Amino acid sequence: MANQGDSPVNQGRRRFLTATTAVVGAVGAGFAAVPFIKSWNPSARAKLAGAPVTADITGLQEGQRLIFEWRGQPIWIVKRSKAVLDALPTLDTRLRDPKSENADQQPAYIKQANPELRSFKPDISVLVGLCTHLGCSPEIKAEIRPEPFDPEWKGGYFCPCHKSRFDLAGRVFQGVPAPTNLVVPPHYFADDNTIVIGVDPSSSSSAGAA
Repeated sequence: MANQGDSPVNQGRRRFLTATTAVVGAVGAGFAAVPFIKSWNPSARAKLAGAPVTADITGLQEGQRLIFEWRGQPIWIVKRSKAVLDALPTLDTRLRDPKSENADQQPAYIKQANPELRSFKPDISVLVGLCTHLGCSPEIKAEIRPEPFDPEWKGGYFCPCHKSRFDLAGRVFQGVPAPTNLVVPPHYFADDNTIVIGVDPSSSSSAGAA
């Protein structure tokens, strides 16, 4: 019997788990590069149960990324700059699913909020950091500049395993092995600086009514 722990998806997850902090490269000029540590680390039992994770983004600056873990997956929280937000609509013709039509890749309330930005707030992106091809963890190539794999690169994610590419909304490019956009996990903003990952906004309303 094959050992499930040796599957490509689990190998990609193990590679992610070796690091607890990460920083996005600067997009444009003038962005700070300060690493952030996970602000809350649930117990192993809670992780296995899929317990929600609370993310404090108080200090998150433009061009930076926080990484949290939920259900054994890396969750990326990125604060996008105006330059990135302006560039995203220009990529639609190069993308496989620019309007987020695949309902399996994000909750319905995210698509309703903004199908192109794939987020509640324009500047804050929340994604599962696993390539939808074989589960590797893509690298961030956030600067808007020519890259060897794309001379018209506008910032995004590049998977070195099989060369899949995604923009900074997690939308997959055409002509790459990854079949779908990066997944947006269920989440909501408890307040301006607190994101609860792993539950829908309706859960917050139910809890308040209880």
